[in-house]
Amino acid sequence: MQTLNELVNFLDNYLDIKNVKDASFNGLQVQGRKNIKKIMFAVTAGMETFKKAVDIQADMIVVHHGLFWKGVNPNLTSYNFDRVDFLIKNNISLYASHLPLDKHPEVGNNVQLLKLLGFNIDKPFAFYDGQNISFTGKADEPKTIQKIREILEEELGATCKVLPFGKKEIKTMAVCSGGGGYPQLTEAINADVDFYLTGDSTEFYHVVKDAKFNVICAGHHATETVGVKALADLIKDKFDIATEFMDIPTGL
Repeated sequence: MQTLNELVNFLDNYLDIKNVKDASFNGLQVQGRKNIKKIMFAVTAGMETFKKAVDIQADMIVVHHGLFWKGVNPNLTSYNFDRVDFLIKNNISLYASHLPLDKHPEVGNNVQLLKLLGFNIDKPFAFYDGQNISFTGKADEPKTIQKIREILEEELGATCKVLPFGKKEIKTMAVCSGGGGYPQLTEAINADVDFYLTGDSTEFYHVVKDAKFNVICAGHHATETVGVKALADLIKDKFDIATEFMDIPTGL
């Protein structure tokens, strides 16, 4: 068992949330009970997530997509009130880490995707407000797009959309989990890599085809499960605490 303050301090420092610019209000978003015996990890906050936390008797929830974002109505009315009220009534804490979890060099979504596919970190990639939130990678042995697709679909449960217009042998890649649209696609093409992996299926078919490039969109949700899982394993190993990852697919 650990105290909430101990866990929050560790997560804040390990994920370096104060030094990562983000639209998300990262860190502890809702405060619950002081002592934590079990943490549920999930990709996105919401009532379905919160109810599952009650079902498994979790004291705390750690998510990638939290409740509070800059530029989004923060008023505790309507469904916003219902969500926070549910957490408070059940004495459950909510912690969010968005870009800090995407960019982390050990448990980050993007690093974990590179690792999953057998690529080693090469260079910084996917710059947001002057900071990189991802990396490019190099493989020791070349891979095919089909093999990469098979790994993603088997390991992530993803339904991949593949644009295979580039090189047949893949030795280098760029990755941006979640929503990696045109800015990151253009950056990947200019980075002279063989392949780009992202989550969202954006309407860039003809750009990819004309650039003779390879892209796989493996789903926003699916590509952001890996970092949350890695963080759950880290917390379980470091602290005397139970952790459980709860997959709540969105189909997106």
